Amino acid sequence: MSSQQSDRLPVTEAENPRTANLSSLSSLEIVSAMNDEDARVAVAVRDVLPVIAKAVDATVECLRAGGRLFYIGTGTSGRLGVLDAAECPPTFGVSPELVQAVIAGGYEACHRAVEASEDDAEAGARDLDSRGFGEPDALVGIAASGRTPYTVGAVEYARRLGALTVAITCAPESAITQAASIAIVALVGPEVVAGSTRLKAGTAQKMILNMLSTATMVRLGYVTGNRMTNVHTRNAKLRARALRILQAEAALNEEQANEILDSADGNLPLALVMSKTGTTPAEAEEALRASNDVVSRAIEALK
Repeated sequence: MSSQQSDRLPVTEAENPRTANLSSLSSLEIVSAMNDEDARVAVAVRDVLPVIAKAVDATVECLRAGGRLFYIGTGTSGRLGVLDAAECPPTFGVSPELVQAVIAGGYEACHRAVEASEDDAEAGARDLDSRGFGEPDALVGIAASGRTPYTVGAVEYARRLGALTVAITCAPESAITQAASIAIVALVGPEVVAGSTRLKAGTAQKMILNMLSTATMVRLGYVTGNRMTNVHTRNAKLRARALRILQAEAALNEEQANEILDSADGNLPLALVMSKTGTTPAEAEEALRASNDVVSRAIEALK
């Protein structure tokens, strides 16, 4: 490959001189090299924190106005979006409709590679349209190389609609950075294995998605202090967590917390509003509905 051809490659496809002898290393040396490279990821993400915060603020504004948050991507990037979206309902108690993920090739691509689908520049727009995506919504396009036609096309479509568009990429001055209104570019450099963006680029994308969704939900009121006050009690571990939160938030002993959680049919937000306001389940439920399930706002409305 000529140097001219190499210059045209995105950094995510470049060869890493620090791991050029990877195939001749021992197991310990390989994992040590990977660990050294991974240490660079947090630094790269730290460098773009102001841009991530800007994206959070804009997303909060969209969701407060009734919009939804969509992730879109292909391959590893798409799967990371699916993962983050799937975690929002159990963690923050929000509807699965509020944060959605679109992946090229459909959900089959979550467990089976469907690489060819990423080359269709029109497919992303069609997939968004099928979800009823519109101007009030926010779209986060995830593309390590920044040039994936499916994802870039979707971001361009969303921006034409007037929707908020955010890009998460590891390639500066790439097509997706031009397409999005806010571009988060984590410069993690070449991968340990050239082109394997499930490694450093994937780690950076996961970190950024964690920040984007978590900070947005905190700003919207679905966390109190650092407690998941909207957590769903769907198994024994989560019920135990809900009981600890209820005891701490409402100054109850374990017996009292169990009693009020049972009277709320295991619904932690409902139990919190009831315990802090002395209201009936019906009154607390109505207040939560009016406050969009934000516990603190429901409590304030009933005082």
